[in-house]
Amino acid sequence: MKNSIFLFVLVIMANSSFSQDLKSKKPMIDRLNTMADSLSKNLLPWKVPTQVFKVEDFGAVADSQTVNTKAIQSAIDACSEKGGGTVLFSKGQYVTGTIRLKSGVMLEINSESKILGSTNIADYPEKLENFRMFRQCLICAEKCTNVGIRGKGEIYFRGELANFPGEETLGKMVNRPFGIRMVDCKNVVYQNIFLHNAAAWMQNYISCQNMIFDGMKVINQANYNNDGFDPDGCTNVIVRNCFINAEDDALCLKGASGRPSSNFLIENSTIISSCNALKTGTETQGDFYNIVARNLKLGGIPDEMYALKRHDASSGITLATVDGGNVHDILISNVKIDRTRCPIFMRIGSRLRPVGNNPPKEIGYLKDIVIQDVTGENNYKEGSLILGLKDHPISDVVIDRYTIKMEGEGDASLNSKEVPENERGYPDARFFIKQGLPSYGFYIRHATKIYISNAAISPNKKDVRPIILAAKGTSEIRLNDKNIISE
Repeated sequence: MKNSIFLFVLVIMANSSFSQDLKSKKPMIDRLNTMADSLSKNLLPWKVPTQVFKVEDFGAVADSQTVNTKAIQSAIDACSEKGGGTVLFSKGQYVTGTIRLKSGVMLEINSESKILGSTNIADYPEKLENFRMFRQCLICAEKCTNVGIRGKGEIYFRGELANFPGEETLGKMVNRPFGIRMVDCKNVVYQNIFLHNAAAWMQNYISCQNMIFDGMKVINQANYNNDGFDPDGCTNVIVRNCFINAEDDALCLKGASGRPSSNFLIENSTIISSCNALKTGTETQGDFYNIVARNLKLGGIPDEMYALKRHDASSGITLATVDGGNVHDILISNVKIDRTRCPIFMRIGSRLRPVGNNPPKEIGYLKDIVIQDVTGENNYKEGSLILGLKDHPISDVVIDRYTIKMEGEGDASLNSKEVPENERGYPDARFFIKQGLPSYGFYIRHATKIYISNAAISPNKKDVRPIILAAKGTSEIRLNDKNIISE
């Protein structure tokens, strides 16, 4: 009886102490939830004019052979010039090269229709926006207002390696077109469309505002660098009821534009990857803040689904800054993370790649993060990582109600493994000892005020490593209200 009372008192003390940590974040949580509710209420699809422009009326032939680029572009131009409306693909398979959307145009692909990307690289001219990276794509738009794609049909970019060969790269992708690219656009709406197999990134939105992606399905497992969804420097964005399956990063907020990424609501979606599922980075010159992600399934590719390279994900959640952008005020809740090597990866680095000819920025910060209600199974040996830099620690992170199963079977040899600093390296968890870390739950270095509570992190097989390890440069690290002393 005495032991039961003692344990009860310990639980009450632990919950009381941690509640103070969580309570300090309540104003931020409330503000972010209010932001998300405001987006849901006020960010609505633009009203499409009733005019319909059938691409067949402009000479398109849906025979899966004829290249219809000029006919489709003529329909888009006429629609925009006459005040906007729907450009309709009614039935059949329409081959096309690069087409440019115009203001007021909604592409609608009916359920019996399919747009096919041309397999001839000559149909993808490099004559798009004046931006420093990756200019070829199938669908583009620049400085447009009121544009979108909808319908229960499919856009099949035919980006397989057999059609667009090339090596995996961290630099420019030569002769491998993006799927969709929009720059400086406002009021962008996607509804129920299926985007299938681009030759590089599926979609990239740079400095765009007021975007809604609802019911979108993305499968991009055809080629290397097959990202699923990459907004860069965008504001006021809803991603809802979507399915994204990508060979590379699945949903990745970027900052190559140097502009902030803010006011994001990502909810009720499945986001899976052979690399990273939900991520800030890799380009992080701009800031990332006011982001709410909730009710998500994250992680690797289920065995029954095709994967170009592998089924495991590098991470479920990556929050990183390596080019000077600041990452803060992020709320992630009610997520399931499966089949990842590193369920959560947080990173500050000093790569400091500049934007264009601008000078490099100073090292950014990563702080004020809340992650709640996480479950997951079948995660692999590596473990989660929170890695700042000396004199630039990650700070003020709360992880609450965290129940994760790891592969386990870590042996004593891993306990003495040195985790590289890799200050200027590529921000991906797989570059920090892929075979396993000195702890199977969390490895934390150069960080302060990291509070993990109501956590149950269990290995499926016996593991001799500690559940958590606080390495050098750490302070105020707590797991289930136990202070973790740094090594």
